Amino acid sequence: MVDPPLGTKPIRCKWVYRDEYKVDGSLDKHKAKVVAKGFAQKEGFDYEETFAPIAKWITIQTLFAFATQNDWKVHQMDVKTAFLNGDLKKIVFMSQPEGFVMKGQEHKACKLVKSLYGLKQAPQA
Repeated sequence: MVDPPLGTKPIRCKWVYRDEYKVDGSLDKHKAKVVAKGFAQKEGFDYEETFAPIAKWITIQTLFAFATQNDWKVHQMDVKTAFLNGDLKKIVFMSQPEGFVMKGQEHKACKLVKSLYGLKQAPQA
């Protein structure tokens, strides 16, 4: 936890809860994640660009066909979480998540190093 610089407004966050079920329909586990309220960010002020990588299935098929023809090795990567693995370009502060606010340090914020769900800030390439 750090004190955000004067004039910096930390991005708020919220908890998102989800249940996972087994194949037979019984409850397997409860899951929770902290999500940034990125809708409050303003383009040009809080962030410069929105980063949303998308690949069409035909593009992936073409790349596999090209790799096969040229006898290239193909490595797998979890694209679903690739955005979350990028370092942020600019300093971003997020308010403390509900239930984790430290007594006597309510004014402090979390300095984000990596991207977070809901955040519009683009990570470094």
